[in-house]
Amino acid sequence: MTAHRLDPLLQPASIALVGASERAGSPGAVLAEMVMRAGYAGEIYPVNPGYARILGRDCYPGLEDLPTRVDHVVIALGNARLEAALDAAIAHDARAATIYASGALEADSEPRLVDRLARKARVAGLEVCGLNGMGFYNPPANLYVGIFPRPRDVERGGISYIAQSGSAFTTLCHNGRRLGFNLCVSTGNELVTTVADYMDWSLARADTRVIGLFLETVRDPATFTMALARARDRGIPVVALKLGKSPLGAAQALTHTGAIAGSHAAFEALFRRYGVIEVDDLDEMAATLMLLQGGREAAPGGLAAAFESGGLRELASDAAHALGVDFAPLDATTRDELKQHLDPGLEPENPLDAWGTHDRFEERFGACLRLLLADPNVGAGVFVSNVRDGYFLSEAIYRAVESAAAASGKPIAIGTCYADLANDDLCRRAHAAGIPLIDGLRETLLAFRHLFARRDALARRSRAIEPPALDPARIETWRERLARHPSASLGEADALALLADFGIPVVRHRVVEDKAGLLAAARDFGFPLVLKTAVPGIEHKSDCDGVFVGIDDEAELRARYADLAARLGAPALLAPLAPAGVEVGLGSLSDPQFGPLVMVAAGGTLIEVLADRGVALCPVDPVEADTLLGSLAIDPLLRGARGKPAADRASLVEAIVRLALLADALREQIDSIDVNPVIAGPDTALAVDALVALRR
Repeated sequence: MTAHRLDPLLQPASIALVGASERAGSPGAVLAEMVMRAGYAGEIYPVNPGYARILGRDCYPGLEDLPTRVDHVVIALGNARLEAALDAAIAHDARAATIYASGALEADSEPRLVDRLARKARVAGLEVCGLNGMGFYNPPANLYVGIFPRPRDVERGGISYIAQSGSAFTTLCHNGRRLGFNLCVSTGNELVTTVADYMDWSLARADTRVIGLFLETVRDPATFTMALARARDRGIPVVALKLGKSPLGAAQALTHTGAIAGSHAAFEALFRRYGVIEVDDLDEMAATLMLLQGGREAAPGGLAAAFESGGLRELASDAAHALGVDFAPLDATTRDELKQHLDPGLEPENPLDAWGTHDRFEERFGACLRLLLADPNVGAGVFVSNVRDGYFLSEAIYRAVESAAAASGKPIAIGTCYADLANDDLCRRAHAAGIPLIDGLRETLLAFRHLFARRDALARRSRAIEPPALDPARIETWRERLARHPSASLGEADALALLADFGIPVVRHRVVEDKAGLLAAARDFGFPLVLKTAVPGIEHKSDCDGVFVGIDDEAELRARYADLAARLGAPALLAPLAPAGVEVGLGSLSDPQFGPLVMVAAGGTLIEVLADRGVALCPVDPVEADTLLGSLAIDPLLRGARGKPAADRASLVEAIVRLALLADALREQIDSIDVNPVIAGPDTALAVDALVALRR
């Protein structure tokens, strides 16, 4: 395997334990015990001037007293002694360090200790795990660099687990027997070495099957994005639990896009682009990692589920419906063959109640599972039962699943409907055999939903279409025009002109300054009409009764205009009433870490109330744009619900693609864009209102 720059940190040839101790219960004693008695094959040097020997090994007063240079220095000291210890590690020419302390001093000076340590480490080229973390484990190397006792050796396997929380780190690594790791890292404050760096190291290993991330923040967006791209290209799934999803308040955003996208929107878009599986809690993360660690990809089709209980089958059916997990329709041949194995009164269907009677039930379970997995409409399978150790029925189910797994390459698991089960031995055996045993019905179904979503995302990527190219001269013209614009936002007419120039269909319109201009425009357009205020600075016109829709004659037009002019001012925009269709909101938003995002939402005046939206990184291709539409609750309306004609989906997809191209091309000039609504009718998708907020 090619050497990686994090090798001295995560798999060093030699390691010094500064602060090692034999004082019972102390961090230094825990560290010495974990590193020195776990079977790590490298050279180990305890360093503490208070001891001559620790755990049977010679102990040295300082790093300068070691007989040889070490790769990695572990610093198990308090904040007051950190800087001197790091200076000593750098003088020793170590290539890596682990630091547990927080780096916060009560009476610190400027620059702060944390900043001083970071600068010194960067200048020296020193990789650092920490500060304020719990260290790391490299189970294949028997290297456990931590100061909190682990209950036992960590199971080995293909999961690289990288957590920005020490408690989340120990939750998965110190519990259970169903997850196998090749790396567990508590990154702490990431003094110099970040989540992205650990991901890069894991992706260079042949034994990595899946990466789990517990994320509070991303400190190096460009490197993190590169790591996600590499994982996608290598076919390594990434499962992320991202904290901080609270929405951005509407008052903080000039446009609706910023108000409803929320602070988590950029990560949603980033995860969508690179196929990251996002989960909501640690149980869901563990279940998903469990299903993915075996490396079996879902085949085309839905889920097949077998049960030994009609009640549990009904419970699972309700839960699957609520979670959007589809059971596969069975092929006629499969149903015929299933019938031969089922007791009278049982139907050959999916989900399948396979119990019947005691007579040859294990043989029946195995035969039914093999038939279900062989069905061309089935992508993966599960047997749902509340299995427990020492129970004859549970043992039979386990053997039937093990037999079916051996006969098929499709993923198959055992799922339960209850978490507090006495099944430790079955869990251990199942993990050793590569069979996920997932506690909890919701967690089981969510794990399969993620498995299928990953498969579908990979298929969409294979169908990706290159978006159209933009005219460079047009881009440059708008860059110059926006740079000279005197205010923080474009008026509606200018915003519509921008959209039209980038190929997005917009409604015919005209800005008028007086009654004569109003009536002339009305004669050109014909009735019915829409009248809006065009007074500069009024971004959300409906909030101040600045929009009148469906004006049918000149008398009404005169009256509406007189009202607008008296309340808000004379400038107004007049346009023909757009044809009927589904109201869709399009927008873009510039994220400071990951750049411009495009948003698709249920549109109209209820855009913020409904908050039915999907986001993606710019630019997007037509396949991704269509997927965004498909994620909306209003998508059935676009496809033609209740006898209504379907919208011109191709035109709407084209508008999304072009808006994303616009936002990407003018990312230095534009902060956010609202195009709300776009009227998606049977013949076209027409933008009838727009607001563009500029970067200043």
